[in-house]
Amino acid sequence: MAEAACRLEDEVWGHLGYLNFTDAHHRHYDTILTRFADLQLCLVDDATGEMVALANCTPIAWDGAALPARGWDWLVEEGARDDAPVPNTLGALAISVPPRHRGAGHAQRMIGELKTLCERQGFSSLIAPVRPSRKFGHPSVRMQDYVGWQDPQGRCFDPWLRSHLHQGARLVGVCDRSMVVEQPVAFWEAWAGRRFETSGPFEIEGGLVPLQIDLVRGVGLYEEPNVWVRYDGVSGTPLN
Repeated sequence: MAEAACRLEDEVWGHLGYLNFTDAHHRHYDTILTRFADLQLCLVDDATGEMVALANCTPIAWDGAALPARGWDWLVEEGARDDAPVPNTLGALAISVPPRHRGAGHAQRMIGELKTLCERQGFSSLIAPVRPSRKFGHPSVRMQDYVGWQDPQGRCFDPWLRSHLHQGARLVGVCDRSMVVEQPVAFWEAWAGRRFETSGPFEIEGGLVPLQIDLVRGVGLYEEPNVWVRYDGVSGTPLN
């Protein structure tokens, strides 16, 4: 099952592999998956036995204060703490559905399963730093502005944010530095398949914002913004 989950993640996120190089991901993500293996969820097609969706999460202790700008990286670091207080909150890290299995409601199903898991574990809140699914097409637009866009029907423009709203989430705010990757310019040239001969902003595949290249320092900095959502009405009472 673990191998199937890894293959699914590679299929969904392989083109965004540079996100694996945030400091939090590099240091702690495997710890999260191992320590809380019983909280990771997968959806398997009964007819084929194929894994069609995956949801990753971590429990944390959260006092209900303002959620931080660091988003995803913060969640992973909090979940991996050896000295953490007793957790009271479930933090969703990712819902992964391969392209060939999209459009069948699997992502919505996994949101619902995370809410159920939250209740069964007795947690009081479900939070998530959501990566909007269409933002990559508008990398120069501020996330704060993008979140306010609407479609012709007056709904939230972004389909993934809209899915969370449909499930009862509340948009809390933007986490501007949710996933931070700072690596040598050569690292980014390998990912982008091009040379960077000047400093400045450059768009990269799948990036929600431009990559900032600094040739003087010899590094490239990618600071990905996400959107904090919170599910109210998660009772925290274990289900019978």
